[in-house]
Amino acid sequence: MLMRMSSLFLRTLRDDPVDAEVDSHKLLVRAGYIRRAAPGIYTWLPLGLKVLAHVEQVVREEMAAAGAQEIHFPALLPREPYETTNRWTEYGPNLFRLQDRRGNDYLLAPTHEEMFTLMVKDLYSSYKDLPLALYQIQTKYRDEARPRAGLLRGREFIMKDAYTFDIDADSHAASYQAQRDAYERIFARLGLPYVIVAATSGAMGGSRSEEFLSPSPIGEDTYVRSAGGYAANVEAVTTPVPEAIPFDDAPAAHVEDTPDTPTIASLVDVANERFPRASGAWTAADTLKNVVVVLTHPDGERELVVVGVPGDRDVDMKRLEAAVAPADVEAAGEADFARHPELVKGYIGPGVLGPNGDGGRELADDGRVVSGAVRYLLDPRIVPGTSWITGANLPGRHVFELVAGRDFSADGTVEAAEVRAGDAAPDGSGPLELARGIEMGHVFDLGTKYSQALGLTVLDQNGKARVVHMGSYGVGVSRAVAALAENFHDERGLTWPVAVAPAQVHVVATGKDDAVFAAAEEIAAGLVAQGLDVLVDDRRKVSPGVKFADAELLGIPVIVVVGRGLADGVVEVRRRASGVTEEVAVQGAVSSVLEVVDSLR
Repeated sequence: MLMRMSSLFLRTLRDDPVDAEVDSHKLLVRAGYIRRAAPGIYTWLPLGLKVLAHVEQVVREEMAAAGAQEIHFPALLPREPYETTNRWTEYGPNLFRLQDRRGNDYLLAPTHEEMFTLMVKDLYSSYKDLPLALYQIQTKYRDEARPRAGLLRGREFIMKDAYTFDIDADSHAASYQAQRDAYERIFARLGLPYVIVAATSGAMGGSRSEEFLSPSPIGEDTYVRSAGGYAANVEAVTTPVPEAIPFDDAPAAHVEDTPDTPTIASLVDVANERFPRASGAWTAADTLKNVVVVLTHPDGERELVVVGVPGDRDVDMKRLEAAVAPADVEAAGEADFARHPELVKGYIGPGVLGPNGDGGRELADDGRVVSGAVRYLLDPRIVPGTSWITGANLPGRHVFELVAGRDFSADGTVEAAEVRAGDAAPDGSGPLELARGIEMGHVFDLGTKYSQALGLTVLDQNGKARVVHMGSYGVGVSRAVAALAENFHDERGLTWPVAVAPAQVHVVATGKDDAVFAAAEEIAAGLVAQGLDVLVDDRRKVSPGVKFADAELLGIPVIVVVGRGLADGVVEVRRRASGVTEEVAVQGAVSSVLEVVDSLR
């Protein structure tokens, strides 16, 4: 295919858009690949659509190789199936809900597990129909509270979601592995570096999930890895639980005046100054920090919860939110404290929390407090026998030597404390390193969550109804375009890999001589005849400097410059990413460029 800059629907920008925070967002807008329509919503322009189509083609080829068949569901869906699986409620404010003119409820689909399940239920009924793998490439919608980073976190996005259906767990394991292998091939072909990490399942549910992350300093996902091979999203990291400590001979707890110590640092200073101990200086790790948060459940109910963590660590809100999903989490505000005068800011201790508080305790099945003290959850490190300095629930006072299991207990444990470099890997494979990445794909072992809820069964060899085992597998197709832009750019613009570039070659005609433009057209036509996609800059009244700047910004892998060298029978061939340049004879330019393109594949 031949494209011409003189007629291409394209306007490049010299300045970064004001709302752009990351390089991919800046460059995709400046280079005319996408255009903002609304917060978190983007229009795809001709060159952007070509990159997107190339990513989709790689995905389709690898899905076919894994035995999956493509179908296509609508994005506008009825409420009823999502009500059956409770996700109409569980998705909370992230779900776009709307009504038709008759008042019937609909949603814009964030994902399609329910629809795939019902489709298979409608058409298949025997074990002979399985295993089955289906997928679609479809637009999804999530009402992000804070859309940012262009295509990386939007309200409308394109995703490939695949689903497998198997008669039993063993067959499902093989299907899961086939999809996982396909993902490795997809990201290898796209040229995206990736790591596979254990992850939480969130609103998707199921017993197992893994994320494919592209390492990037701007990634929203923090993950950990050890030299011994452990890798996990930080939300999925579990804390090695210490052994309980005998406390028969532990000193009695005692309350002391500790004025002007609302922070852990100030408390440690006062403790060492006024209450030194023979066994060594007090540190932040000897203190118990009690953090007050509000959980907003999908039904809209707000619940106050206190999370206790060692004072040398902060509460990681993303880890906490993963632990209490599908509830949303936020720090408690002044109004929340006003409703609970027993919580003295800066001096909160276990004495008024959870089962330690006054009055009877009544909890609902999901753990929410029906009556009694505020629910109290502890970090797993706070095991029986550990001794702490913590708030005494009185202004300016703390309690020392408060022993877990003797002096206080909690309603449960929660993985909410920050994970730090050097922490022990849960599997004992060494200390953890932290890194950041962009989530590119996610694979889920759904088990029978959706098939059970929606009644998807098949008859086995003995004529007995069996609940089908399912898996779900997502790839962020539009996000992949942004991740590629993050990985392949320099200070001048984009540097697309050949596999996804909107064209393989960009022919730039410079100067005013008709012979230059004729030669550029001839070379471009010759390359198109060889099966390449070519963009030719045939603009007559644009300076060479502007043309070169546009070529570098657009990032097409090979740039052919037809200009002053034509008088000597040569043209210039540049590799955009490496900057390597060579002069080749104009008569053999097509074959020379073909060799360069082949070397970049």
